[in-house]
Formats: sequence, C-alpha cells, structure tokens
Amino acid sequence: QLQLVESGGGLVQPGGSLRLSCVVSGVELEYYGIGWFRQAPGKEREGVSCIGMNGASTVYSNSVKGRFTISKDNAQNTVYLQMNALKPEDTGVYYCAAEMYGLGTHLQPIGYDAWGQGTQVTVSS
Repeated sequence: QLQLVESGGGLVQPGGSLRLSCVVSGVELEYYGIGWFRQAPGKEREGVSCIGMNGASTVYSNSVKGRFTISKDNAQNTVYLQMNALKPEDTGVYYCAAEMYGLGTHLQPIGYDAWGQGTQVTVSS
C-alpha cells in the first residue's frame, strides 16, 4: 500500500534553510511523480514543486522559483525539497503527494493519488 511520510519541518528565521524529505513506501518510486504542496492557515492548498517519475522534469511555482530545489532518489525511495532564502510567507504545512506515472508537469492537487500527513514549516524571527 502506497504511503508517504514527510519530515524535516521546523522553525527557521527568515533567510534560513530547511530540507524536507518525503519517504515513499509500498511501491517503487521510479513509477511515480511526486509533488510538494503547502497550506497556510485560512488559505487553500497550493502547489510548490513537482518532479517526474524519471527525475528529469521539474516544475516550480513562481513564488519559490530560484529558492527551492526538488530532487528524487529512487534507490532510497525518497524525494527532497531543499528550501533556501526562506520568507515568512513560506510558512505552512507542507505535504508531499504521489502521482502514478507522473511526468512532473503540473501542480494541480486533483491529479495526485496519495498524500502524506504533512510537516509544519514556520518562518519567523
């Protein structure tokens, strides 16, 4: 059974960095595209970044482009989100989600098959 578990969230000052991990179990990660999403209090869930099943195709939202980097390690069944130059507006619960045969071309939540439980990221001084 497909399961996703996020970790790496925490409290960081503006300008700081965090690396989130998404461990996928129950399936072979090489057949899945993975997306990262976030949700701030009172706001809708928004797509942050995604990566295709082969790891070659990536998409970033305009709000994180140039600051965040997504990567995929199929051997470790893990996807990472390196977040640099963090801003207070990056605060929220971050979720990873899996899309079977995903090509890493979209950030629409409806296209993803399974979700993790989320990890909190707080950017504050």
